Amino acid sequence: MVVEVDGSQHVNSRRDSMRDMYMVQNGWRVVRFWNTHIFNDRAAVLETIVAILEKRLTSGVRGTDLTFIPAGVER
Repeated sequence: MVVEVDGSQHVNSRRDSMRDMYMVQNGWRVVRFWNTHIFNDRAAVLETIVAILEKRLTSGVRGTDLTFIPAGVER
């Protein structure tokens, strides 16, 4: 699993999308959090990571402060 911390400058980044596509096509799960979310709600970030690892979160998520792309799923 790839865990990435980004800032708002990465919103709708074409480079991020291309990198995500490469990683998920090669079997990696990608989860991206905004840095402010990590600073302001670290417990929720850690719970999300645990939920992914325990396979309680299996479908993709695309929000303002969280992106999760399961392995093998194209954007």
